[in-house]
Amino acid sequence: MEEKSLKITGANTTFFNKITKKLTKMLIPTKIGINGMLITMKRNSLMKAYENYVKATEQDNLQVLEEKYEDSYTVYLEALDKYVMDSIYKKVKNNSATEFEKDALSRYYEVTSLKEKEYIDYKYRKQKYLLELDKESIDVSAKEKIQVKYNKFYIDKMDMLYKSILKNYSIKLADTTNIYDSSKEWIYVKIFYTLEEYVQNILGMKVKLKQNEEIKDVIEDYEKFESYTIGKLDTKDNIQKNMVLLSISRKLFTHSIPLIVAEQCYEKLLKDIRVLVQDTKMAAKRENVYTILINLIEEYNVKLLSTKVYWENIEEREEYKKYWDKYKEILKLKDTDFVEYVKQKEILFIKNDMKKIQGAKVDYSKIITYYKRKLIDYGAMRELKNQYQSKGKYTGKMDTKSKVVA
Repeated sequence: MEEKSLKITGANTTFFNKITKKLTKMLIPTKIGINGMLITMKRNSLMKAYENYVKATEQDNLQVLEEKYEDSYTVYLEALDKYVMDSIYKKVKNNSATEFEKDALSRYYEVTSLKEKEYIDYKYRKQKYLLELDKESIDVSAKEKIQVKYNKFYIDKMDMLYKSILKNYSIKLADTTNIYDSSKEWIYVKIFYTLEEYVQNILGMKVKLKQNEEIKDVIEDYEKFESYTIGKLDTKDNIQKNMVLLSISRKLFTHSIPLIVAEQCYEKLLKDIRVLVQDTKMAAKRENVYTILINLIEEYNVKLLSTKVYWENIEEREEYKKYWDKYKEILKLKDTDFVEYVKQKEILFIKNDMKKIQGAKVDYSKIITYYKRKLIDYGAMRELKNQYQSKGKYTGKMDTKSKVVA
């Protein structure tokens, strides 16, 4: 009897499992429908609270409306989170999910994996993920009027989230308790990746929606950035793209990426481009990379160091003042003798960069030799051949001494 009972139970279990799976697949759309209705209700409530908060003028009323807005936002996010776990997860588990849903769940797990090790990053990135998920749904199914209303909230909230994410990375990068921390190399990657995300997804939206007043200062840089979104990028292209992203950040994220952090980011790019000049074998390609280096040096000095107010090292500040005075003198040549202006500017940049990289941890010997050759070609250094060392031994190498340059 016991054996028969076990056999019958086993057979029934298999049979009922099949039925259960089919029923689950049939019920999932209903579950999605219920969640969809809840999300729509919470979203509508949020839109109303957001509009009231934005329109508020009285200070006392503003605080109350802000609290209502934040509460509505929290409930809305909870509804979206429930949708992912109740609907998408079950559809993926039952092999009835679309590629979009599979990708959505994959991204969800990618974000939640940050919770234990990077909670602050997780907190902001999860909000960003849930908003992006609902935005995709609205773009596909909602009426244009709803899309317009939602886009205002979406851009405003995303601006805040990106600023918070970048500020978190800036704090980590500015932390000087560790003199050398290899993980900081990864923070540079995160900063540039996040800036790229913002420019593509949010700044791109502002351009499409013609929010010209908000983006008038960065529209030229945005157009430059767009040229790096087509085709496969090499190391040189990526450095140029990151230069554009840094330039945009100096206008849009001055508080999230303060000057001290932006300075470190510029120095990282300078290090990368110097190494690339050294590693490039073909003369024509090397000249191309060298031109990017000169442009980056100018951008670093003009867009960043010239705006620097507080200097920890007084000697560095005085040195920069002298450098800046020379640069301003050279600028006067721009309208009268453009060729001489370019030449003198390049000489100034090369000499200043040579001072900076002397004794650096990175081996810059090849680029120093390359710099010296440039200075000789410009007549800013002279070449003394067949010279002897102090001990009288013939070196057979080029010896160079600086000339005085006006």
